[in-house]
Amino acid sequence: MREAPTPGSWPHVDPAARQALGRLLADATATAPVLIDGLIASAVADLVTQVARGHRIVVLMHMPLGPSVPGLAAAEARMLRAVSAVVATSDWTRDWLISRAGVSAGNIVGFFVGAVPLSPAWDSAAGGTLLCVAAVTRAKGYDILLTALAELAERSDRHADHAAQVGSGWRCTCVGSLEVEPDFARHAQARAARLGGRVQFTGALPAGALARHYASADLLVLPSRSETWGMVITEALARGIPVVAGDVGGVPQALGRTADGRRPGLLVPAEDPHALAGALHRWLGDPALRRGLRGAAGRRRTTLARWDVTAACLAGALRGARPLTVPPALGSGQHRPARVRAAWAASDAAMTNAGRAAGREERPSPSR
Repeated sequence: MREAPTPGSWPHVDPAARQALGRLLADATATAPVLIDGLIASAVADLVTQVARGHRIVVLMHMPLGPSVPGLAAAEARMLRAVSAVVATSDWTRDWLISRAGVSAGNIVGFFVGAVPLSPAWDSAAGGTLLCVAAVTRAKGYDILLTALAELAERSDRHADHAAQVGSGWRCTCVGSLEVEPDFARHAQARAARLGGRVQFTGALPAGALARHYASADLLVLPSRSETWGMVITEALARGIPVVAGDVGGVPQALGRTADGRRPGLLVPAEDPHALAGALHRWLGDPALRRGLRGAAGRRRTTLARWDVTAACLAGALRGARPLTVPPALGSGQHRPARVRAAWAASDAAMTNAGRAAGREERPSPSR
């Protein structure tokens, strides 16, 4: 496999980046199948649709752009139906591809996002070290988070004489780019400044610095408006960190359950800051709840899919990729190449076997 970096600020593409991608695809597809991230493919959907005719293009559906970009939905759907296969990062994504984009079920390959169990994070007694890892954008719900934290701060200050019950010593660190939506990010920082130093924005961090924040976190908070999976949930669970998140998209599947059916975190209604504040208040004020969620996160840590399963699913998608010479009709279900169906079946089998193997493990693999 050869990695081909693509210039440009995707998905906000300029003409030069579009032309460079066109040349790259023309060169690459002549000899081998191409796996392209959906944030790139959807941004230039018409170009990818054109190249897909007679070539082997596989799209990794990172996040649909059509619902949020005016005028893009129809072109994105046409592109997703024209490519050889689409990799779905969750059951929710697969359902969206079928029901909203009209992609044939046989052209969709599912996979689990991989992880390696890492050294468990350090737990503080009060559980007050909160962490949010996401670019500072509206889609990631930082306005929802800040409204919830303002309510939490008000509750804490109102009951300062019962600090042990309401967790007045909490702090929230927000790690993620401030450059994607700079005006939104500045407004978020201004709102955070009114919370008395309880909320800190670090901007984007290198892997080592991010790992240190994970290592000291008690709880991951993810208030996103939409997610096809939620990679940061997997990253937190790999360290045994519980999660509070919006019940949206692929988040429930990413969070998962333990063998005895327990969730390693709390799900709240999406775009509901009051519900989010309530969940955080429960976490901070209930030691028994914290112990239960930490225990569940520790057990979930050992059952996460491994990266070799992810790689096997992607390899199956690429091996099964065959060009569609005629663009499929919307929802027709007529174009389902046998090799793509085989890749889907192989990915299902690999994920099932991985889950069984993980369930048999008594201790996680060594940290790295």
